[in-house]
Amino acid sequence: MADNLRMTSAAEIQKPLDGLLVVALEQAVAAPYCSSRLADAGARVIKVERPEGDFARGYDHAVHGESTYFVWINRGKESIALDLKRDADRALMASMIARADVFLQNLAPGAAARLGFGAAELRARHPRLITCDISGYGESGPLYKMKAYDLLVQAESGLVSVSGAPGEWGRIGVSLCDITAGMNAVVGIQQALLARARSGHGSGVHVSLFDSAAELMSVPYLQTRHTGRAPERVGLKHPSIVPYGAFSCADGRELVISIQNEREWLAFCTHVLGDAAFASDPRCASNALRLTHRALVDERVQQAFSALTAAQAIERLEAAQTAYGRINSVADLLAHPQLRTRRMPVGADATEMPAIPYASEWDAAEFPRAPAIDEHGPRLRAEFGQMGGGAG
Repeated sequence: MADNLRMTSAAEIQKPLDGLLVVALEQAVAAPYCSSRLADAGARVIKVERPEGDFARGYDHAVHGESTYFVWINRGKESIALDLKRDADRALMASMIARADVFLQNLAPGAAARLGFGAAELRARHPRLITCDISGYGESGPLYKMKAYDLLVQAESGLVSVSGAPGEWGRIGVSLCDITAGMNAVVGIQQALLARARSGHGSGVHVSLFDSAAELMSVPYLQTRHTGRAPERVGLKHPSIVPYGAFSCADGRELVISIQNEREWLAFCTHVLGDAAFASDPRCASNALRLTHRALVDERVQQAFSALTAAQAIERLEAAQTAYGRINSVADLLAHPQLRTRRMPVGADATEMPAIPYASEWDAAEFPRAPAIDEHGPRLRAEFGQMGGGAG
């Protein structure tokens, strides 16, 4: 459904990054995700593509002939296609960066520097410039030159090893490492902008997909480091909280429930299981005991759910104030009553997109469209081709 929150028009309120210029030498997901969030906040984002375009344009053609990935994270940007092996195009790029507040890139390690756009060199030339380099494995260390795509980093970081059910390995169903790296880049850039407002000087932000994934792994990392035991893959169960997982109802629907403390456990036993005494059973009177006797607890919960339809189970869960969620399909998400969406033009047509996850006063009622390859090239060449400006 379309978001029914009141959206403030651009004429009524200034966006927080209005007036900032971001030059993004970007491709695929991580850097475009970052720059799309900056564009959402009002920044002018110039997307620099290869002459053949960002390769994410070709991932699929599902949205009125355009790529789902590209439509998602390139809205509201200006596109220019440059061949940075040509002197004239490198000079144009340098002119854009000279006026920029932020230069963002996610080329292969060292590639931007070889083209003359290394972060340290640029900031020496333009002291107010903020640079952000997104890499796969950082800029040093024995593996920093490894190619890094999302699934590869999911595997290398251990995320795959703690995800899904026992048996065949499974990919996390979205580009989690790319998205997290892009979010971290947004945070780093915004902090650098705040620091510049105080000091007058820009700074360098460095983000890697592997570091972003490793930070997500902090709990399994600490558990393994201090107990010598890694969390097992337990499917839709929680490795250290019981009961917390999926249970099947009599009508075939599955619900996920979560018990976080002993007060919730007592209410669950009373209202859902109909057996308040079970809460104080010596085998399950605390989470640590329930974890030891997971099979007993899960069997008892499943027995109760097997006798109830999903609607009946939800009625009891709400009476107990037990947290729950339905296991929905993507089609269910499209029709979800809590889903906020925005209309977005795509070519001569339009689509609906999930809204920005943080509602704010400067939200627009409609997303701007994603650009065609080099759509803004002629105008940008005219604007920056004879630029005589100074530092960003």
